[in-house]
Amino acid sequence: MKTILTAATLIATLAVSGAAVAQDFVQSGTTPTLPQREGQAIYNAVCSGCHMADGRGAEGAGAYPPLANSDFVESPDAVIAWVLNGYRAMPPLGSIMDDEQVAEVVNYVRHNLGNSYEGSSTAADVQAMRE
Repeated sequence: MKTILTAATLIATLAVSGAAVAQDFVQSGTTPTLPQREGQAIYNAVCSGCHMADGRGAEGAGAYPPLANSDFVESPDAVIAWVLNGYRAMPPLGSIMDDEQVAEVVNYVRHNLGNSYEGSSTAADVQAMRE
């Protein structure tokens, strides 16, 4: 019985949080990339479903590492590579974001969520990693 209640709670939580994220993830039919242009908006639309809005991460059907207060995001090149190509269970997102969008979300994660790493990534940095 406890397992059924735990599963029901998880499903309800994912359904509620997923609905808000799915609503933000609407793509227009005129562009192959996300409509969001700012780092926080991209994070909220794509990343927060697994890593949570505050970046604390989650465990349930899978393990989603925290990005908040995290040494994991110190290297901008590593974060760019993960966004472009995926990392472990994280899917590659390079096909739905242009270079500027990738740079924006990387900068958001590295400068917010309790992180304050130096330096900013640019679209040129992302383009170089795509090649």
